[in-house]
Amino acid sequence: MNTAFRVLLTFNATSLLVIIFAVQKGYSLGYFFGGFACFDWIAALPNAVSYLLYFLIPVLSTGLSIWLSKYLGKDDFKAGEVASIEHANNSFLPSYLGYFFVALSIGNWETLWFVYGVLFVFTLLSQALYFNPLFLLFGYEFYNITTKNGTAIFLISRERYKKPDDIEISLAYRINNYTFIERG
Repeated sequence: MNTAFRVLLTFNATSLLVIIFAVQKGYSLGYFFGGFACFDWIAALPNAVSYLLYFLIPVLSTGLSIWLSKYLGKDDFKAGEVASIEHANNSFLPSYLGYFFVALSIGNWETLWFVYGVLFVFTLLSQALYFNPLFLLFGYEFYNITTKNGTAIFLISRERYKKPDDIEISLAYRINNYTFIERG
């Protein structure tokens, strides 16, 4: 389950690259389904409808990830275990925006799939980077936490933590050894 969940999180975090490419090229649903007589009505839809539906794919997939997280291994953080906390919402945003700029410069499908494959593999294998700004739509925040014994942890949570003493989590779900989600 954990590996499948990590693959889903990686898809969520990287799929906007493909969407930005399709939007930038003007590929509406009619582009993909125009050759099928039963889908002729799709070609008549405004492009904005196609783009909204494209965007809904990673949003719904992120929602599915949040729901599935209840099946991950469970952990807790006791009072006094955390030495420092840093809000991480903004620190990963420049990296994520890089996906958008890359997508805008890709010229064809072949290049897109190569670049997407490389980004997907590196994101999956990084073992630490599950930053996905779509979690923000669901009310989640991102934190870099250091425990008293020096372990660096990435926490995804709906809670608004400000000080290390604020952190007492009775149930956190382990995505990997360095990443946890508090569903709260």
